[in-house]
Amino acid sequence: MIKKTNQNYGEDPLAVRESDKYQEEYVHPFVDKWDELIDWDGRAEAEGGFFIKKLREHGVKKVLDVATGTGFHSLQLLRAGFEVTSVDGSPVMLAKAFENARKQGYILQTIQADWRFLNRSVHDLYDAVVCLGNSFTHLHDENDRRKTLAEYYATLRHDGILVLDQRNYDAILDKQIEPSHNYYYCGDNVSAVPEHVDETLARFRYKFSDGSKFHLNMFPLRKNYVQRLMKEVGFQCVKTFGDFHETYRNKEPDFFIHVAEKKYIQGDHDHE
Repeated sequence: MIKKTNQNYGEDPLAVRESDKYQEEYVHPFVDKWDELIDWDGRAEAEGGFFIKKLREHGVKKVLDVATGTGFHSLQLLRAGFEVTSVDGSPVMLAKAFENARKQGYILQTIQADWRFLNRSVHDLYDAVVCLGNSFTHLHDENDRRKTLAEYYATLRHDGILVLDQRNYDAILDKQIEPSHNYYYCGDNVSAVPEHVDETLARFRYKFSDGSKFHLNMFPLRKNYVQRLMKEVGFQCVKTFGDFHETYRNKEPDFFIHVAEKKYIQGDHDHE
């Protein structure tokens, strides 16, 4: 594999709004610094075992982590006793995750796959699919988002759940509230700030302690839109949390976490 060291957005970075771009965005130097951005210990403390608790509440044993990144959640889940398969579209990210896990005494079961064609590469059924780290926002096209959710749905057992998180783009778009570092990107001397935001593009700048800068072009998902898409694809009940809390009316959370149930429920049991 040829190591790419520089991101290339062309002459007009704001014009780059394609789902396929993500593989080129995660160049080796960016991936090598990703853990500095996350700060694994800070992230674990902020989450407080939220995802492990939710999975256990739903009786989950077998998990498909479709946005493995550098392996933070895959390792957390393995340590907690879940059977985990780790998927990512970026081979660079998967290699880093495997290396991180090996250093901590674990061997990840990894699959490189494009979400839109997930079931070409994943030939099993799972109790839960987790798509974390604001990863779903890499899909710029609505058809890609619908196709991906349908692929997640298809790889779940009849009573399985999807756990998907996203930045609070509503606050960024409507109130120009910049995200904090309280929950997700906890690293010191590291910044992840929106450089440009409109209704169809959120371009984030990531700056690290050595002065290096990288960018990601993402789609600014609105909370209600994601809930609606999940229901239209077939998920019966969608419950949304703000920064790991069910009640978040008094403030704007940095992140929303959607827990979507596949099992058929008679009557209307939807939650906002």
